[in-house]
This record gives sequence, structure tokens and C-alpha cells, in this order.
Amino acid sequence: MERRKFDAEFKREAVRLITSGGRKASEVARDLGISDNMLHRWKQQFADDPVHAFPGKGHLKPEDEELRRLKKQLADVTEERDILKKALAIFSKKPR
Repeated sequence: MERRKFDAEFKREAVRLITSGGRKASEVARDLGISDNMLHRWKQQFADDPVHAFPGKGHLKPEDEELRRLKKQLADVTEERDILKKALAIFSKKPR
């Protein structure tokens, strides 16, 4: 069975129906053909960060993207440092 995919606009509209529409989440979920749990999860994600609530597959929130970039930069710098340490050890050996 293939997973259904919902775009950000669909999710925002579903959340809007239960927050400002005055309808129960179970009723909206049934009308949209999704599970109650999924709708509650979307509502929580939207409540946590309304601006960046549903970034989509392959996209990250700006904070997460910055964290990913910094981790990669740290790994690169650490690798360069280790290489320089090894080179220093090799070239600092006294010839026999």
C-alpha cells in the first residue's frame, strides 16, 4: 500500500478547520479521510511553529538547516586538524 502525501496547504487548511471552524477533530479527519492521530499531530506541529510548520520532504526548518551546516563544517575542520596532526608527526621525526 502506498503512503499518501499531503502538501503543506492541505495540512494548514485541515488544522484551520478544527481551530477556527469550530468542528471536532474526529469529524474533520473523517471528512478528509485521514486518521485522528495524524490531524492531532499536524495541529501540534502547527502550534509549535506556525511559520515553518510543514517544510516538506527534503527541506528543513531554517534552524535545522543551520545546525546541519554547522555540524558538517565541524566535521570538515576536525578532519583537516587530524590530517595536519599526522603530517606534523611524520615531518617532525628525526632522521636516523
